[in-house]
Amino acid sequence: MSVHSPIRSISFIGLGLIGMSLLRAIKRSPLAIENNILLQGFDPNFTAADRLQVMELGLERFVDNKNQLYSADLIILSAPVEVNIALLEEIKLLAPHSTLVSDVSSTKSLIARKAWELDLPFIGMHPMAGKEQQGYHESHEELLQGRRVILCDDKSLLSGQKGRFLIELLHSAGCTTLCMTPDEHDRIIAKISHLPQLLSTLLMAYCGESITKSGPGFATFTRLAGSSWQIWRDIIATNSDNIAEELEHFSKELAQLSLDVRHHDLEKLESRFSDANRLYQTLKEMNQQ
Repeated sequence: MSVHSPIRSISFIGLGLIGMSLLRAIKRSPLAIENNILLQGFDPNFTAADRLQVMELGLERFVDNKNQLYSADLIILSAPVEVNIALLEEIKLLAPHSTLVSDVSSTKSLIARKAWELDLPFIGMHPMAGKEQQGYHESHEELLQGRRVILCDDKSLLSGQKGRFLIELLHSAGCTTLCMTPDEHDRIIAKISHLPQLLSTLLMAYCGESITKSGPGFATFTRLAGSSWQIWRDIIATNSDNIAEELEHFSKELAQLSLDVRHHDLEKLESRFSDANRLYQTLKEMNQQ
């Protein structure tokens, strides 16, 4: 084990799709192997069989003892966001002052604010990857390969020793990183993640009586409709203002589109298609990098 490594142990609290995928990606990363980083974790919902299976997938130690669990150099909260927020009080009581706390939640403002109130060293993480299916059975180290991880830090922790090492570790695991504030994150993600989820959910319900006649295009567009309410309940509850604002803005765009179609304004419609085609090509190129 390298004496120079500021992170020698990581505890994952919650071992679902993203938590286990990140754990598996880190485990095979050259930097984690070089420094022999211990990867331990806990999930309160696991049976004995679940524990054995996550050990086979890469977890090195399943830890029930909270003092041991919270004594790691880095804690990554991987439960639903409201559970993660609630756990911060316990971490404050049991974790060493030097322990860096992070999470993989889809919202950041509330958890960052709570960590700030508790004076916990906190860097939020949001891996921009996922599936509509949930659970460690769906996890895979390749899920995060080439994917962006948004890092949220408003206390300059990323410039510290552990923060810099965390960035290096994510890069070694095959991710790219992008930094922003927690509030900026929640505004942007409301538009590019939370809005698409709710539109997919709404469209599936709206077209319910006709889906037996649909084709693959409809299935592709509504893939997110298979997402779990258990996960999305907390996301919506902790970013409701930003999500509602984006829904209101989008509804105005939809109303204008309806008018363009009704009035046969083909020039405007062509412009919309041209803009969308151009942006789609940009998105494809970005995801191929």
